Amino acid sequence: MNDATTERGLYLNAFADGSAPIDMTKTDEFASLLQSAGDLDIPHSPDIAYQSCNIVVRHQRFHFLEWGAADAPTILLLHGGHQSAHSWDLVSLHLAQKYRIIALDQRGHGDSEWARNGDYSNLTMAQDAHAFVQAIGLQNPIVMGHSMGGRNTLLLTRMDPSYPRALVIVDVGPETMEAGRKTISSFVKKNEIFDDLEHFVRNVREYDPYRSREHIERTVKYNMLERADGKYISKCDYRRWRGEIEVHDENRDSISLDDVGKFEMPALIVRGENSNILAPDAAERFRDALPQGQLVTVPECGHNVHSQNTLGFIGAVGEFLSSLE
Repeated sequence: MNDATTERGLYLNAFADGSAPIDMTKTDEFASLLQSAGDLDIPHSPDIAYQSCNIVVRHQRFHFLEWGAADAPTILLLHGGHQSAHSWDLVSLHLAQKYRIIALDQRGHGDSEWARNGDYSNLTMAQDAHAFVQAIGLQNPIVMGHSMGGRNTLLLTRMDPSYPRALVIVDVGPETMEAGRKTISSFVKKNEIFDDLEHFVRNVREYDPYRSREHIERTVKYNMLERADGKYISKCDYRRWRGEIEVHDENRDSISLDDVGKFEMPALIVRGENSNILAPDAAERFRDALPQGQLVTVPECGHNVHSQNTLGFIGAVGEFLSSLE
């Protein structure tokens, strides 16, 4: 456990508290992750490089996780809304056997700084990602994004279509279902503050029946922190969900099928079989619009494909990654 305190409270997870990275393989969290990987039969190596890092980009501090050998082919991971870089941990652990994995905590999420100006538009976060990869010197990585991170990936690619080597877009696209967005928004708004972590675990279990209680309990520390009065609050910037931040112009964040039709790199769309965000016909239109588009539907999961059926996800993604070699 990290006993670092901030103006928002006591962190429950370990992470670098300065400019120097810390070795995450020495933490109890890594041992817990290996236990989850063993429970789920996720292929992995316990002898893997894994560290927590900070960087200041665009006048803001960003936290990120780095896995694997520094000279391996690189994959940049962008998480979904109200999640963090740790949402990819099982996937990162597996892929780090062959790849260098960079998982970014996007602004206002995880252990990155909240945005002083309250700007959480997809376009702004795409610009963050663009500046971040330039700052750490990533050259033509594969970019993988889920939900919010998937939209950010598409906008990042539109900014510079020559930059990504390949794309993996997880359960999102130019066309999404309003009902699913409302379900996610409702869950987030109802899970901001608790007297104890057990209450939050019960709510997550009800919202996400695909994940085991044990896995949820092991990862709750990445979602909440303890406030000075002993209550537990979400680590994400709650101002955007309370309506305390002015809603930005959504046209800035729009991406169309015509836009993605200009993406010449190989691209894989991963859809959850029971997704309430990406409908089957919308996923097919998305695939058909991409010059080198592929689509795979992973069974026994919903919107959070990579955490709800991790084995199915890494199987689908692994085949795509192998084709790039």
